[in-house]
Amino acid sequence: MGQTITEKIFSDHAGHTVKAGEIIKCHIDMVIGNDITTPISIKAFEDSGAKKLANPDGFSIVMDHFIPAKDIASANQAKISREFAYKHDMKHFFDEKDMGIEHALLPEKGLVVPGDVIIGADSHTCTHGALGAFATGMGSTDLAFTMITGENWFKVPEAIKVVFSGKPKPYVYGKDLILEVIRLIGVDGALYKTLEFTGDTIQHLNMDDRFSLCNMAIEAGAKNGIIAVDEITKEFLSDKKLARKPKFFYSDEDATYSQIIEIDVANLEPVIAYPHLPSNGKSIRQAVADDLEVDQVFIGSCTNGRLGDLRIAAKILKGQKVARKTRLIITPATQKISQQAQKEGLVDIFIEAGAVFSNPTCGACLGGYMGILGKNERCVATTNRNFIGRMGDRTSEIYLANSAVAAASAIKGKITDPRDL
Repeated sequence: MGQTITEKIFSDHAGHTVKAGEIIKCHIDMVIGNDITTPISIKAFEDSGAKKLANPDGFSIVMDHFIPAKDIASANQAKISREFAYKHDMKHFFDEKDMGIEHALLPEKGLVVPGDVIIGADSHTCTHGALGAFATGMGSTDLAFTMITGENWFKVPEAIKVVFSGKPKPYVYGKDLILEVIRLIGVDGALYKTLEFTGDTIQHLNMDDRFSLCNMAIEAGAKNGIIAVDEITKEFLSDKKLARKPKFFYSDEDATYSQIIEIDVANLEPVIAYPHLPSNGKSIRQAVADDLEVDQVFIGSCTNGRLGDLRIAAKILKGQKVARKTRLIITPATQKISQQAQKEGLVDIFIEAGAVFSNPTCGACLGGYMGILGKNERCVATTNRNFIGRMGDRTSEIYLANSAVAAASAIKGKITDPRDL
């Protein structure tokens, strides 16, 4: 029988042919830590007696959750990572001087390469599967093991093949596709499995859409999300100095899948995930009918804080004003995205509309800072999770949506179909 992309990547790294269900140990190409999770890894590393990193060039620390520091505790926590990075003269340490959300910054820097095995102490590490790599989140002590050995253990996951067909309608993006998948199979429908995204729809998705798609694979319980490399991927990589030579893997026609899901994208409307699960998806028409007023709109995060998202929002917001009782916060995913948004005049559009344009940070997404919700407040967010208390008070509500729906909702002060503007 043939192999899936994920099985082939693991076979390449393990040095022998592997199949789903096998327990293997393999080399890790890139380890990703952040200001919240890395201090735990550092403590485990130092408690082990280790003196040096097994693969210094394969370890990145990205200060992105509470940077610049929001309080004394976060400042002291960040200090641990900084001191470790300076002590080990880390090549890939990203602080305020070159900041960004890790899952947007590393692809931008060429540190994520097709064919890689990547782990990070952040559940949304699966984002990097959009570049044809195996990428998954692990615990901080798992990271410490790789920091010490350069390797880690895995159970090779079974795969679910998701076949998207048709060209998406206007205002339907990668975010809507993954919300539809999660709506269909639930938050545990792909537990410890690969979600392999295929079909003719993929050719209509730019890299921003693909990153969004793979980013939320974890919200269906998946071990990883992955998309095979094509010309669009290669174009994205063409202007980057890649950290390693890419390897392109493709699933065999006779590869084994535990399930095949087929979705007709041509008939898909924008999808809204109601509180309090990403699987609670409803059509935009249902949300409009429910006449849901919103206190805050947030456009950003590792899911939808890329340049394409800002362009989508700016196109809708140009010449408009944010509703009087609604707050709009827009957070670019990296400094480079922020700079480009300024060059294109997008930031002027946002500010003139009444939005707050912030520095790159994960802050509001996890209820950290720069956008926390109060009691009974309702928010439309382009983030990936809408659990109880995720962005603030436990009585607040989060509705997950794409950037167009978010921008339109900010203008009207209630959940709005952008096609109605």
